[in-house]
Amino acid sequence: MRGLVIKNTGSWYLVKAEDGRTIECKIKGNFRLKGIRSTNPVAVGDYVQIITNNEGTAFICEIEDRKNYIIRRASNLSKQSHILAANLDQCMLIVTINYPETSTIFIDRFLAAAEAYRIPVKLIFNKIDRYNEDDTRYMDALINLYTHIGYPCFKVSALNNTGTDEVKKDLEGKVTLLSGNSGVGKSTLINAILPEQTLKTGEISDYHNKGMHTTTFSEMFPVHDGGYLIDTPGIKGFGTFDMEEEEVGHYFKEIFEYSAHCKYGNCTHRHEPGCAIRDAVEKHLISESRYTSYLNMLEDKEEGKYRAAY
Repeated sequence: MRGLVIKNTGSWYLVKAEDGRTIECKIKGNFRLKGIRSTNPVAVGDYVQIITNNEGTAFICEIEDRKNYIIRRASNLSKQSHILAANLDQCMLIVTINYPETSTIFIDRFLAAAEAYRIPVKLIFNKIDRYNEDDTRYMDALINLYTHIGYPCFKVSALNNTGTDEVKKDLEGKVTLLSGNSGVGKSTLINAILPEQTLKTGEISDYHNKGMHTTTFSEMFPVHDGGYLIDTPGIKGFGTFDMEEEEVGHYFKEIFEYSAHCKYGNCTHRHEPGCAIRDAVEKHLISESRYTSYLNMLEDKEEGKYRAAY
């Protein structure tokens, strides 16, 4: 029987079967032995084949080919990946300028991971009700930067329900992954968009101005007028996985574009003579923050390890 994985708790999966039932499933024993280097071989958004038995238990026996997925390095297992979700139409990344601050390195790592699998991303700048003049000026500069590169942006206050209607409209008929650092207001935004879900929301830790996890597993929620919204646990860092050094620049749209003018075809854009990227950074045609993120990702390749928090 075919079904869609709508929830993953790590030990079992909730599958929405073609006949409309939701069935709790385990993975068949030999599944993990097929060379899938992942902490979760089955992800939310996967279409699977399941087998049920007379005892009322069910097993996932096959995963259908994925259209795409978004992946990051597992936090403490450098050789393994963690698949956030599969078969996506788009991602929405929630960003906060403060309470807590989302770093541009985190944003750019997420964007690069999505670019690697050709998944469009939109940025949601949340908590606009809390920002002072400096915060707002910085937010507007980031929105200008990312919009210019080709990433649409929303300004939202999930708490006050400001700007949430635009986000809601953009979810219709699509499978959307919603992600972000812990504490950026993901659960509050989902509650504003899908009030019937009433997800638990958390406080920000005053000591570190960082969020605390409230979502501990991934889950798909149906959206009005078709489509699904996938909620994932808050992420502290985003380690990229399975990217070769020469590929990293391909996943930064503007770096890829300007790299055609580099003197050498295998230019790493760090120290080579005639590098069009460093020239573009000096002329402010490529932002310094994006170039810094690019260099930061190259460091991962050299160190051969995942650096836990950004």
